[in-house]
Order: sequence, then C-alpha cells, then structure tokens
Amino acid sequence: MSVLEDARAVDAVGGVCDACLGRAFADRSFGLTNRERGRALRTTIGLADDEEPAFVDAADCWVCEGYCDEFDDWAERAASEVEDVEFESYQVGTRPPALIEENERMLREDAGLDADAGEAFKSEFNREVGKRVGRLTDTEVDFERPDVQFLLDLAEDEATAEINSAFVYGRYRKLKRGIPQTKWPCSACNGSGRQGREPCEECDGSGYRYPESVEQLTAPVVEDVMDGVGATFHGAGREDVDARMLGTGRPFVIEIEEPRRRTVDTDRLQSDINAFAEGKVEVEGLRLATHDMVERVKRHDASKRYSAQVSFDEPVDAESFADALAELDGATIEQETPNRVDHRRASKVRTRDVYEIEGELEDAQTATVEVHGAGGLYIKELISSDEGRTTPSLAGLLGVGAEVTALDVLRVDGESEPFEHSAYFRD
Repeated sequence: MSVLEDARAVDAVGGVCDACLGRAFADRSFGLTNRERGRALRTTIGLADDEEPAFVDAADCWVCEGYCDEFDDWAERAASEVEDVEFESYQVGTRPPALIEENERMLREDAGLDADAGEAFKSEFNREVGKRVGRLTDTEVDFERPDVQFLLDLAEDEATAEINSAFVYGRYRKLKRGIPQTKWPCSACNGSGRQGREPCEECDGSGYRYPESVEQLTAPVVEDVMDGVGATFHGAGREDVDARMLGTGRPFVIEIEEPRRRTVDTDRLQSDINAFAEGKVEVEGLRLATHDMVERVKRHDASKRYSAQVSFDEPVDAESFADALAELDGATIEQETPNRVDHRRASKVRTRDVYEIEGELEDAQTATVEVHGAGGLYIKELISSDEGRTTPSLAGLLGVGAEVTALDVLRVDGESEPFEHSAYFRD
C-alpha cells in the first residue's frame, strides 16, 4: 500500500494526534518532525478526499495521552537538574508508561501496519527532548559516552541526571619509601579504625596500614578542584611499598565521580598536587583524559628499569659476581609466585625475560645492580632466589644468600604513542 493509503487507515482509527500519526511513517519520509509529518499527511488526506482535515490535539490523543505536547516541559525539567554542573555532552533516555507502548501496538494493529512500522514513541521523546536540552544548555548530544545521562521516567513523573566520571591522566614519581600506591586498609580492624569500642592499636585508629599513599596524596586534590563526590586511582602497574618510583614516573589516571567541574587548568592542578604532597610524591604531564584511558593504563604491560642495593650473606669476589651477571643478562627467568605475595596472588610459575643487567661491587658483601626486565619480573626474587622459587637468580648462581635492601624503579618503558593519541584526551 502507498503511504497515503496507510495514513488514511491510521487516521480512520480516530483520536490520533499529528505526532502519533507521523511517527507511524517516520521510516518512510525524512526531514520533518513527526508532528510536521503527521499534519502534512492529514492535510493531504483532506485534499484527496475533498474534506476538512480532522486535526487532533495531543491532549486529546489516546495514543500518547498528551505527552507529545510536553517536550518543552521535560527539557526544562532535565536542564534544571544540571544548573550547577559543567558539561559538554549529554544523552537522553526515556522510560514511557507501559500503556503508551500498548497503545502504539494497538494503533498499528488496527490500521493494518507492521508492529514495528515507523518509530517508537520512546525514540521520538528522546530526540525531541534531547534537541531542546541541547539548546537550553548549549551542549552536544553524545550517544557513546556523554558527560551527563538524563533519564525521563514518565510513569513516575521524574527527570533525573546521572553525571558520568571525569578523568585526569599523568605520571607520578614516588620519592619516599614506605608509601603504597593506593589506600591500604588495616587488616586488624578491616579499615574501620576501631576494635570494639577502642581505637585500633595496629593503625592508631586511622583504618589504614600505611598513613599515606600515592592515591591519598593526589586524588583528594583533583576531587576538590573538580567538585566530585569520590575518586579512584588507576595505575599502570605498581611498585613495592618500600620502593621509590623515579625517572619519568609511572602512568596513572584519577577518576572523579560526579564532577560538577570539568574544565580545569591542569598546570595549576599539577602545582597544587605537588604542593599538597610535600615532596613525597610528584606528578607531571597532567591532562584531561577520556574513560578509555583507564583501560589503556591498566593493561599497559611495560618493561621497567630498576636499581637495587644488594647485601650478600658472605663475601663475593668480583669475577664470580661478573660471571653471575653475564649468566642473567638476556636470560629467561622462571618465577613461582613469591612467598611475600602468595597470600593475594594465584600460585603459578611465570616466565619473564631479563633484557639487560649490570652491577658493581661496592665491597665484598655489598653491590649495586641495575636491571631492565619485562613487565611482571620480580626483581627482589631475581636477586634472592626466594628459597629457590626463582631460577636462575643472582643468589643461586653465586651460591650465597642475597637480599635487596633498597629498590628504585628508574623508568617505566613501553609504547608511548598510545598515551599520546588524541582519542585518549579531552584537551
């Protein structure tokens, strides 16, 4: 059947407003709103039948029950939910009453149209309210990852706004030992800070095993500046608590929940963080990032360069030391999950490569060793052997006990291009 014949069948059902009439043919003509399309079809029917068109107000329409006259009202309600929120993009979702969806089905059935003919009421409501929201807030619609997601619940007569997270990327250096990367809740009190009615003796009532972390020295500043309600720290791997992170630093992303500010001066933010951290942690290269950066940082499998201070249980001669390093240089290492992390990581054997290793004896029982190894290589165990769980190892090759007394991460290597790709940044 032609569009005109089908439109005449819908019009004959009666009591249908222009928007609901036009919506049934949204997939068969373009460039008009459903209201404009319906009015044009109804006018054409009147001309063809030499009759006055029987226009129906949305308020009297049994299909939409007047909702097609409320686009402006719902847009204003949505915009009022974000009056004090800074954002650039949005998306609108609608939850229509079940009765309207049933009415749509009945209209198409009574008119002899396919059940999925045209466009759903929900789609029109999203689009028409969305266009108005964009004009009211001077923002752009984004169907992928908007800054704000509006939900219009028509049945409950509620308009709500969900503010999606904002992200700040950078690199950090940890200049003091004894600082974990993220918050470390006290195991004695499960992070509560109390044992019964008394403050926890293990953590002095703080709730944390360590009083500070890289997260606690950086994320609160970002959360405050962006006026959020929470923050999560995402790092590209992590160093040991007692290791420093030096050189160019380790990539990280701070995720801010429900930020009311998104446009921030990252240079000033960087200075604020560094002042707050008081020389314990430094950040650099801060940039506003997209949510994709979180996954990129977390799956960044980079090689790393370390400097380790090593203590031997017995004297070591220079020739044996040099031979052991030569054996490890370029070697593939088998490492069973170390004793020190076996309680929180799966017990299995991993193979990792030592790309380069060199060292210098300071005296017969002390040395400095520098290692460039694959991501996931346990450096302390490469030195100590971890009771034979790592082979080969420096201790095993020398036949003497060896321990790392101080460890520094000098550099986190790996692919740099993905971190510089514009898709990962907002500025």
